[in-house]
Amino acid sequence: MRDLGRVFDRVADAYDAGRPSYPDEMYRAVSELTGVDLDGATTVDVGAGTGILTRALRARGSHVIAVDPAAEMLARLMSRSANGTPAVAAVQGDGNALPLADGVADLVAYGQSWHWLDPVVSIAEARRVLRRRGAILGCWNFHHAAQADWLAAYEARLAEEVPAYWGPAVEEWSVPPIASAFEVIEERWIPWTRLVGIEDFLLDLRSHSYMAALSPQAAGALVERQRAELREEFPEGVLSVPMRVYLAVGR
Repeated sequence: MRDLGRVFDRVADAYDAGRPSYPDEMYRAVSELTGVDLDGATTVDVGAGTGILTRALRARGSHVIAVDPAAEMLARLMSRSANGTPAVAAVQGDGNALPLADGVADLVAYGQSWHWLDPVVSIAEARRVLRRRGAILGCWNFHHAAQADWLAAYEARLAEEVPAYWGPAVEEWSVPPIASAFEVIEERWIPWTRLVGIEDFLLDLRSHSYMAALSPQAAGALVERQRAELREEFPEGVLSVPMRVYLAVGR
């Protein structure tokens, strides 16, 4: 996991500035499906990164313990806390060996992160730190490329140009198989629309691990090609991006 932390440390700025948040409907679904009221719950955010999920949970009243292997990512999370966001506990650590005591949490959450972990060991660790009626949730934000031709073309260009690309333009692509790793209460797809400027959209692109695997020169050239295509298609500079969240909740 230390190697993974170094990968994401290289893209921490882009991750913090460019990654999208989750829609309100997702948090309503979490409370509905788990029976856990986020207000007052203790939630472990595994793979917290720069705190996108952490901040949203904290804003809804959760006491959040943010765990991530990447020091730079956690530094950005904590800098947000120091600038007016309610405080959270942040711990540098591995989701396969959570540095937490048994039975301390009502929820263990994986936002865009569980697919980096061991599918058996990580869930055993989640169960260990959960209280008796606690729950596990995994959520991922995805482009819904089938809903917009321009977005499908954008993803296809990535598939052609980036060797490590993994996304909807790859035929064998699928959601991470977290639902097979624990007793599932329910899976849901939650559609939403992201309105975003081209430059922030491209920051999101830079934040992905497959971009971090490229040399800075290759990554910069690819971003410039995508920028040119998007500006030609959207001269006003604003994108309406069809998105969908995959949410799996279980005991």
